[in-house]
Amino acid sequence: MSEQNKAAFRAIPEKVINTGDFAVAEQYFAADYVDHAAPPGVPAGLPGFHAFFSMLRAAFPDLHYTVEDEIAEGDKVVGRVTVRGTMKGDFLGMKATGKAATWSEIHIGRYANGKLVEHWATIDQLGMLQQLGLAPVPGQ
Repeated sequence: MSEQNKAAFRAIPEKVINTGDFAVAEQYFAADYVDHAAPPGVPAGLPGFHAFFSMLRAAFPDLHYTVEDEIAEGDKVVGRVTVRGTMKGDFLGMKATGKAATWSEIHIGRYANGKLVEHWATIDQLGMLQQLGLAPVPGQ
């Protein structure tokens, strides 16, 4: 079961987010999927996933997730990913900077029947914003 869940975990960034092929997302998400890390104002469930990542990919057209590590136990998978992208479009009220950024994310997914049921995340948003020139860097 753990290997199946790890494969399902990897599929979301590799087959959905990196490609922008949201039509295949339903294969990897349970109908009652809950995202505990969704930004305010993003719809619940899979529609929210579609909406958020459509906006993110529009702002960062070269967006790319790389799964660096993953650990599975029971019905959960924890993964560390590296995300890279160049901000060529506006995003959540922030004007495009044209700058590239690389940041880290930690994701936890709970799976049932090979599909993501719940999701939690910690994202280095400050590091990303500093690289994009949208937040001050201490000492500068």
